[in-house]
Amino acid sequence: MNGENRKNTARVACSNCPLRDNPAFRAFTASEVDFVSHFKTGELNADAGATILVEGTHSAHLYTVLDGWGFRYKILEDGRRQILNYVVPGDMIGLQGALMEEMQHSVEALTPITLCVFERSRIFSLFEKHPGLSYDLTWIAAREESILDEHLLSIGRRSAVERAAYLLAFLQEREKYCSPSGSARGPIPVTQIHVADTLGLSIVHTNKTLRKLAARGLIRWLDRGCEVLDPAGLAAVANWHPSEPPKRPFI
Repeated sequence: MNGENRKNTARVACSNCPLRDNPAFRAFTASEVDFVSHFKTGELNADAGATILVEGTHSAHLYTVLDGWGFRYKILEDGRRQILNYVVPGDMIGLQGALMEEMQHSVEALTPITLCVFERSRIFSLFEKHPGLSYDLTWIAAREESILDEHLLSIGRRSAVERAAYLLAFLQEREKYCSPSGSARGPIPVTQIHVADTLGLSIVHTNKTLRKLAARGLIRWLDRGCEVLDPAGLAAVANWHPSEPPKRPFI
């Protein structure tokens, strides 16, 4: 296992959660905040490259990303990796393992990441006592399904340039809406290897494809990630039309 996972003793109170300052997220009632504050058992800090959840294992916990980026992935027996999706602040990970007994994919920290930790065994009390929060879990699962539908369409039918443009435009949108300011905070923290493993392309093909987007003035590749210069231009290349998202729930 790469990286390191560390329990965080300096716990952020749910009533003062910085995600609640973000207008992209829905407001909680006082009773919901109280429930979540008791549902939460602590926080976990992980270094970039740390494995948070492993496919095929059982986990006693599920998590909400408080800060940082991660990604979900599967690996074939010969070591080939497919990145399924990326997680940003407000996203939940481990819900699949909570409902299906074992994880069907792995999760790795893309950057240093802080996670709110919840006891898997208490998830059913959420359904029993807080229908609003249980609806939020349904919304989160449905949203993940719709994202994966778009990713599958991209891999199956878009050209290499269109795939890359879609992925970077999508990640820019994710960065924008997880920021308290409602605007992107900096480069998207991915390497070209991450892009290749998401798009199903070789690293050589990925490099050539990204250079085409850079030549059009749409992106700039930096040591610490990809800077998107023209989000609308990327979306146009991909023939992708992002809609204004509704208020996002989170736990």
